[in-house]
Amino acid sequence: MMARAGLGARLKLLVLVLAATAWSSTARCEEDPIKVGILHSQTGVNAAAETVVADTIRMLIKQQNAKGGVLGRKLEPVIVDARSDADVFRAAAEKMLIEDKVSVVFGGWTSSSRRSMLPVFEKHNGLLFYPAQFEGQESSRNIFYTGAVPNQQMFPALRYLASKQGGSIKRWFLLGTDQVYSHTANGIVEAYLRNTGVADEDIMIRYVPYSGASWDVVVGEIRNFAALGRKTAVISTVNGESNLGFFQEFGAQEINAASVPVMSFTVGERELASMPSKLLEGHMATWSYFSLGNSPQNAGFVKSWREFTQNRNETPNDQMEAAAIGFRMWTQAAEQAGTVDVNAVRQAMYGQKVLAPSGFEVAMQGNHILSKPAMIARVNAEGVFEVVWRSQTAISADAWSKYLPATARLTADWTFPWICGGCIEPTVRD
Repeated sequence: MMARAGLGARLKLLVLVLAATAWSSTARCEEDPIKVGILHSQTGVNAAAETVVADTIRMLIKQQNAKGGVLGRKLEPVIVDARSDADVFRAAAEKMLIEDKVSVVFGGWTSSSRRSMLPVFEKHNGLLFYPAQFEGQESSRNIFYTGAVPNQQMFPALRYLASKQGGSIKRWFLLGTDQVYSHTANGIVEAYLRNTGVADEDIMIRYVPYSGASWDVVVGEIRNFAALGRKTAVISTVNGESNLGFFQEFGAQEINAASVPVMSFTVGERELASMPSKLLEGHMATWSYFSLGNSPQNAGFVKSWREFTQNRNETPNDQMEAAAIGFRMWTQAAEQAGTVDVNAVRQAMYGQKVLAPSGFEVAMQGNHILSKPAMIARVNAEGVFEVVWRSQTAISADAWSKYLPATARLTADWTFPWICGGCIEPTVRD
C-alpha cells in the first residue's frame, strides 16, 4: 500500500510539472510575439508610393492576428521610416536584424535602396521581401523578389508594340530617370531590341534627373526622333512625380498617343489617379496587376483595403499586390516549416503558391523571384486603365538577362544542386 501511495504521489507531481510547463509555454507564446519589420519611406520623394505598401503589410498583419497569428503567436510590426534614403534603409535594416530581432522584413523601393540593404541581410542571414518591379541582374539567398523583372514586364510590352495590334512600332525612344533601375533596364531593353533586328538609328536613350528635368528639351527630342515618319513609341521608366511634368509637356507640344504612344513601366493606377486624365488618354502601362480585375481574390483584396483605409474609392496597385503575395507566402512557409527560423522558412518558400488578386496562380521560383503574369492596359477617356492584352499564364522570371553577353549563360538557383545566385555550373554536386 505504501509503495502504491508513493507511486500515486509521483504521478500527481508529474502531472503538476507537465501542467506547469504547458502553462509556462503558453504564457511565453502569448508574451513572445513574432516581430515583423516594415521598412518603407513615409517621408521624402518616395513617400506617396511607399506608404501604401507599408500600410498593406500593416493591414495583413492585423488580419493574420485576427486569425490567431502565425504558429499560434501574434505578429508585432516594427515600422521604420526610411526617408527615401538608401543609407537610412541600410542602417534601419541592420538595427531591425540586430537590435529588434525581427524574423522577416518587408520593404525596399528603389534598386539603390535594395542594393544598399543586400549585404546587411546576407551578413546577418536576415530575410527581406522586396515588392517593386526591378531590373533583375541579381539573386540573393536572403531576398525574395515579388516584383516583375524585364522578361515579365518589359519584353511582353515590346512584343505587343511591335505587333500590328500594338501599332507596328519601328522606332524606340528609351526614356528613364537617372538611377540604377532605368540604366540597367534600358541596357537590357536595348540589347533585346537589337536582338530582334532593330537598327542602331532606330533606338535613342535619354536620362533625366530625379527632379528638375527640362521637359521641353526632352519632349522636343522625342518629337524630332519621331519626325522621320516611322511609327515611334516612348518606353518610359521615369519615376514618381516627374511623370506629371513629362505628360504635361507632351500635351503642350501637341503630341498624343495616336502619333507617339508612351508605354510606361512606372506609372500605375495610383499615379494615374493623381494626374489629369486627358494627359494620359491612349497611353499605356504594363503591370502584373490592375485593380479592376474580376477575380474573387481581387474582390476580397480591394474590399479589405477599402475597409482598412475607410475610403471606398481607394485603389490598390501592383506593388501592393506584390507585397501581399510575399506576406501570404511567408506565413504559409512559416506554418509549413513549423518555425520562423530563416533557414527553415527559406527552404519552405521554394514552390510556394498563391492564387493572387490578379486571378493568376503565382509561384516562388528557386531563383527567389516570383512567377507573374503580364498585363498591358491603355488609359481610356475616363482616365481608367483598360486591359488590352494579358498573358495566358504566369511567366517564369529570369534573374539574369540572356541578351547581355556578360550574363547570358548565368543561372540563379538556390535549390540543390545549384546553390548559387549566378553561376554557369552547379556549385554543390553531392
